[in-house]
Amino acid sequence: MVETFGQRLQERIRALGPLCVGIDPSSSLLTSWGRPDTIEGVEFMALALLEASVGAAAAIKPQVAYFERFGSAGYRVLERLISDARDAQILVIADAKRGDIGATNDAYASAWLDDSSPLCSDAVTVSPFTGVGALTPFFARALRGRGVFVLAATSNDEGRSLQRARTDRDEAVEDLILRSIAEMNRREEGLGSLGVVLGATRDRPRFDLAALQGPYLVPGVGAQGATPEQVGRLFERCPEGTVMVNVARAIADSGPERSALRDSVRRWRDNLTTFL
Repeated sequence: MVETFGQRLQERIRALGPLCVGIDPSSSLLTSWGRPDTIEGVEFMALALLEASVGAAAAIKPQVAYFERFGSAGYRVLERLISDARDAQILVIADAKRGDIGATNDAYASAWLDDSSPLCSDAVTVSPFTGVGALTPFFARALRGRGVFVLAATSNDEGRSLQRARTDRDEAVEDLILRSIAEMNRREEGLGSLGVVLGATRDRPRFDLAALQGPYLVPGVGAQGATPEQVGRLFERCPEGTVMVNVARAIADSGPERSALRDSVRRWRDNLTTFL
């Protein structure tokens, strides 16, 4: 039987802690590192952050947009990052936020989750706002060992009005998404492979977070203001190994010195482990 993404992720979190290192090679970060805003600068930063993460983080999360802005050259660097991470046995969550309908979603899912694709990652982030049911091609890949993280309650202020809007059954959209993912996860044994993105800066939804039966990917910690202690309170009833916290800018700000990056990754891992 194929080991599920949920099982692999939970094992990694239990072994290495709940940290996911975000790899966001933006123009401003490259400037702060004294590197040019070029594809060479992007590659340098991405590989340095990967190196600092190995053995101390459960996963890395490359933000696809920062690679995509360089076109095919950016995708070549992203492909190398994914390949090197696989060789280093660290999970890759592609932060692509894809989501459309029908055959288009099937193509997106093939690009990010099929073994034959050079972009194949362990999991991918997706947007549910064309309908959770429209994401079926992604969910189908989750049954074959991959993972999916569905946006439910993001850490940006602009998302709140949409994500808290009420359905015709008087249910908040974010609660609808959480409930839908929980219902699909009940089909799997152990931790399900369908996860949810839920920002640490958000108030607790009405949905019982301990009932998801899948993993959480938690942005908003560090540069956006949330603390490890806040994450611990938000997810206090969730089972061990089900919450993974993304930290990007706060780690990258310690670069480009390799030893400083490694120290930052370990500090964040230890702080998060204290509360999770």
